[in-house]
Amino acid sequence: MASSKEYLDFILGQLSELDEITYRAMIGEFIIYYRGKIIGGIYDDRLLVKPTKTAISYLPTAPYELPYEGAKEMLLVDEVDDRELLTGLFNAMYEELPVPKPKKKK
Repeated sequence: MASSKEYLDFILGQLSELDEITYRAMIGEFIIYYRGKIIGGIYDDRLLVKPTKTAISYLPTAPYELPYEGAKEMLLVDEVDDRELLTGLFNAMYEELPVPKPKKKK
């Protein structure tokens, strides 16, 4: 099942206080970037984030879920209605996220 544009728009609205939130559509799902780093994504209308130490401590009861078959587990963010929690989570996670690898030139 693919994610809906309506759910993406809702999540982007919840994160509207943050600068530099972008996304990229990928096979019916959406990868979410924060200030150029991949923070998570929307998979089957679920917001999943990378399980960094900060994210785990921020969401201690969050279940781990697979975004898709064969992927690494991510944390499910259930409290998507809580704008303050989402912006705090993204800000807290940012420093732990890896810097994107430069794209290879062909």
